[in-house]
Amino acid sequence: MAAEQVAIAVKVSEDIVTARQAGHELAAHLGFTLTDRTMISTAISEIARNITSYAGSGEIRLLVDIRDGRQSLVVQAEDQGPGIRDIPRALEDGYSTGRGLGLGLPGARRLMDGITIDSAPGRGTLIEMWKWVPDGA
Repeated sequence: MAAEQVAIAVKVSEDIVTARQAGHELAAHLGFTLTDRTMISTAISEIARNITSYAGSGEIRLLVDIRDGRQSLVVQAEDQGPGIRDIPRALEDGYSTGRGLGLGLPGARRLMDGITIDSAPGRGTLIEMWKWVPDGA
């Protein structure tokens, strides 16, 4: 099943809710369980919150594509913010450069089946994470 890409501009906290709801709806349409839908929408919330907290604005894109040889719900978060200086450290529980708890990226990584991060200081960030569509959906 191919779905068109859905893009949600993220500038204010209400946009986090919009992105979360869009992810939840797409996951439901794809046949994910309620637990998986909750995990997906929570991961979207975490990375969208990072956009508003660190970059100011960006975009969440939702699509269906192949990842690791399987059909997946793919979430892309992109911004033109300050970038992530130390990606491995940013994925450690408790590490935060702001006032957060440091659970955003590590939490999102645990909730999804895969994550990639492309970032450098002064270049912005592209995070892609995915959850495999359930068999038979």
